[in-house]
Amino acid sequence: MTQSRPRITKAVVPAAGLGTRFLPATKATPKEMLPVVDKPAIQYVVEEAVAAGLSDVLMVTGRNKRPLEDHFDRNYELEEALQRKGDKDRLARVQESSDLATMHYVRQGAPRGLGHAVLCAAPHVGDQPFAVLLGDDLIDPRDPLLQRMVEVQETYGGSVVALMEVDPAAIHLYGCAAATPTGDDDVVVVSDLVEKPSAEAAPSNLAIIGRYVLDPAVFEVLRKTEPGRGDEIQLTDALQVLAADPALGGPVHGVVFKGRRYDTGDRADYLRAIVRLACEREDLGPDFRSWLRSYVAEEI
Repeated sequence: MTQSRPRITKAVVPAAGLGTRFLPATKATPKEMLPVVDKPAIQYVVEEAVAAGLSDVLMVTGRNKRPLEDHFDRNYELEEALQRKGDKDRLARVQESSDLATMHYVRQGAPRGLGHAVLCAAPHVGDQPFAVLLGDDLIDPRDPLLQRMVEVQETYGGSVVALMEVDPAAIHLYGCAAATPTGDDDVVVVSDLVEKPSAEAAPSNLAIIGRYVLDPAVFEVLRKTEPGRGDEIQLTDALQVLAADPALGGPVHGVVFKGRRYDTGDRADYLRAIVRLACEREDLGPDFRSWLRSYVAEEI
């Protein structure tokens, strides 16, 4: 039965990582600003939050991340130059990012893990449930995962994680959930979480992907969470505590996602994401697909 719960309006986007897998490109450019076709990856993430009704976005940044703030700010000189040229299309695209949402920024002083990055958001979030979106996972807007997660949280309370079935041989790359079914085909109850287990130790092939809707009780748990894997404060460890004892902050549910996800977390998947998204664009797709078919035929 649906209960009356606080409406979720705030999203937290951790963006303090060093992007070492993309060096040397990320030596001076934040990995979140790497283009996916013609928009930086981070803009897709903010657009997803806004589409789900979350108009208040806090970005957790670090050193050398100033371009993120600049991207979502106004660039009056560029806008004026485009206006003088009468280039309305490019002007609209430039202004789009600055008009998306109410943006806020806080710095994570040291790279102490995702759990610590989320904890940095506590003063801004307060005692309301909120969403966390990781920039390495781009979710196709035709498959509104975050919106569904918000609905599940508003129905059941507690926290909600996004899950996706993966090849068991790849489960060591993810957090992993032990789960039982509910009356909804795409919703499970999470009873345990393990950060990057071996295939033999994994409780399932349900991997946690980069979307969360969290009860504010997670902050108190994170404050008590000791560094875990990689000597970092792991959000998975805090959610494991909540899953084991729902009295602390409600249950933990999972939404099993079967839609389109573009993984930009490593170089090969980043390139695949660009190709897939370019192929689906109305303005680029027809010519690009034709060239791609010719190129593949020649190479094979």
